[in-house]
Amino acid sequence: MSHVEVGHLTYVLPDGRPLLDDVSFRVGEGVKAALVGPNGAGKTTLVRLIAGDLQPIEGTVASSGGLGVMRQFIGSIRDGRTVHDLLLSVAPPRVREAADRLAAAELTMMERDDEKTQLRYAQAITDYTDAGGYDIEVLWDTCTVAALGVPYDGVKYREVNTLSGGEQKRLVLEALLRGPDQVLLLDEPDNYLDVPGKLWLEQVLRETPKTVLMVSHDRQLLANAVDRIVTVESGNVWIHGGGFAGYAEARKERNERLEELRRRWDEEHAKLKRLVIMLKQKASYNDGMAPAYHAAQTRLRRFEDAGPPEVPPRDQLISMRLRGGRTGKRAIVCEELELTGLMRPFDLEIWYGERVAVLGSNGSGKSHFLRLLGGEPIRHTGLAKLGARVVPGHFAQTHARPELVGRTPCEIVMSEHARLRNEAMKALSRYELAGDVGDQRFETLSGGQQARLQILLLELSGATLLLLDEPTDNLDLASAEALQEGLDAFDGTVVAVTHDRWFAADFDRFLIFGADGRVYEAAEPVWDEGRVVRQR
Repeated sequence: MSHVEVGHLTYVLPDGRPLLDDVSFRVGEGVKAALVGPNGAGKTTLVRLIAGDLQPIEGTVASSGGLGVMRQFIGSIRDGRTVHDLLLSVAPPRVREAADRLAAAELTMMERDDEKTQLRYAQAITDYTDAGGYDIEVLWDTCTVAALGVPYDGVKYREVNTLSGGEQKRLVLEALLRGPDQVLLLDEPDNYLDVPGKLWLEQVLRETPKTVLMVSHDRQLLANAVDRIVTVESGNVWIHGGGFAGYAEARKERNERLEELRRRWDEEHAKLKRLVIMLKQKASYNDGMAPAYHAAQTRLRRFEDAGPPEVPPRDQLISMRLRGGRTGKRAIVCEELELTGLMRPFDLEIWYGERVAVLGSNGSGKSHFLRLLGGEPIRHTGLAKLGARVVPGHFAQTHARPELVGRTPCEIVMSEHARLRNEAMKALSRYELAGDVGDQRFETLSGGQQARLQILLLELSGATLLLLDEPTDNLDLASAEALQEGLDAFDGTVVAVTHDRWFAADFDRFLIFGADGRVYEAAEPVWDEGRVVRQR
């Protein structure tokens, strides 16, 4: 049996702000449930509480069948960890602990080779064997072949930062889905995956008997692979027992019921207060009314102690004012352009005002192409130049912005765009980043909040060419819709790398980076081995 259950969970952020209040829900055996809600509502924090990374102020978490966890920023690892380290990080705790002891014993053996050290090393090998370490390495071999096309021994010491984000994700997903843990917590498992990868994920989620609780904003993935929706809003959680198809209507009906209950509570509250005031006046000149007055006071006190019903969550009001500006007719010109080792030479002209979606499999060079256009020193031959008055603005897929670490959104906007504090907060408020969020450090923001801040910085930069690398990956549904509206009004050129099937449907040109190194245009999105997938 496998399940996960959260009981009366309360969590307060380190700065004292309440985030989750008396949250309770259960995901039963074999259920595929999605955690959805606004960016910053606490979805990732809830995953970390269930995983044991954080401790709640109150409440309990229980699970059975073993717990496998994919954390949010898998796919953006840029440190010196190896493939072995990555796979070990999602292995069962007993394997991880035995592997740590074995690694420590091996280091000691390198320093001294006495009998005591040899015995300790032999015991560490035995412990690793007993924990299932060598058995799981056989499993990892299957995973690396499936995800990377190479046996485990051929890539175990390869640095993870040499893998694309999609390859990192696929490798961890393979390990978790094939591993022994029967409950999986997946935080944004679809991010960085190309569309064939997402189709694979949809299929394996439908087929696996494991219990899955995942955070995702990909509407098509939710529609195809999820049978429960757990919504985190305003510190509370509610569950839609059906699939994603009926979720929007269920949320609307729920909010309408909450509004009606609150209206009735307010009316009854006002009625009781009027009654108390009236009886108090009568009791002031008629002692016989005193019992009725005290009874009314008691009734009002009990009514207020019980508290009002839940307040309906406020809808997000995000306004992205991407302005741009007129440029030369040719925004981008590429002649015999080849990114070394990634693609064959190709020619390309992109005209002012066009919306070009760059599609293709992971590792085909799409992100490098955007970085080259943004002015980074990417190895290439041939020509890639921007037209007159074209000012590029780059949205980075990984949100790896070391220059922003340690600074708050308000400080960033003030320092980089010469804004006064009240002007900075006004701009941040349009992106739902004002108030307490405006004074949080960049690295403590949710992935979606970081993404919205990046888009705001593009807006304030005056860019006339937007180079967007997977901009919707971490955005909640309301933010993604706001971005699309902002792009519709943008007076400039947009080139976007995306695996978001819904987002790509509004572009008018499709540049395909083929797995064979060929770069070509298609009239409609091409996602998988030359097969055209028609949307909406």
